[in-house]
Amino acid sequence: MPKLVDPAARRLEVVDAVFRVVVRDGLAQASLRNVADEAGLNIGSVRHYFAGHQELMLFAMRSMLDRVSHRLARHIEEAPDLATASGAERRAVMDGLLCELLPLDDVRRAEVTVFVEFMTAARTDSALGDLAREAAEGSRGLITRILYRLSARGDLRPGLDPDTEAVRLWGLIDGLCLNSVLHPDLLSPDACVTALRGHLAQITTDSDADGHSTRGR
Repeated sequence: MPKLVDPAARRLEVVDAVFRVVVRDGLAQASLRNVADEAGLNIGSVRHYFAGHQELMLFAMRSMLDRVSHRLARHIEEAPDLATASGAERRAVMDGLLCELLPLDDVRRAEVTVFVEFMTAARTDSALGDLAREAAEGSRGLITRILYRLSARGDLRPGLDPDTEAVRLWGLIDGLCLNSVLHPDLLSPDACVTALRGHLAQITTDSDADGHSTRGR
């Protein structure tokens, strides 16, 4: 009796193979044949689930974005109620969310590496352009929402504009991600966290749950 194959699971297995090839050898080496070899399949099997290379790349990029989004959503679900949380708890939630975007372990490093490869390709590949734009808008939007919520609770330093600070923080995180995967010997995960938290300390206040500053008490 022929073995039943779950199409959705098999497509994700192929995507995992894409990621491994991209992390190890770069996006240029993620041909259908190389991906099939990596997945332990023949190329006909890969073509059964993906019409061609472009469809596979788009599906892989979408899968990468979805994985990060799902992890962020899970982090938010597990966070305390920000309406009643203390200032320290709110800042901890912000710290946790932003750290999810950094390459701090093997999983996140692979995701960021794949992200960098796709973003670079999207500059000249219009097929990837819409997803690249969606990814950029998603990151900037998340950071902007975080800073507006901090501002509303009195956690952002007085006089700072959330929109301007969102651009600065967005640029910092993207820069940390890029340099960490390109130059891991120069920028370690610990150094990324230290830089991020140092910046956050400069733009946030120490405040209690009522939004009253406790700095200097």
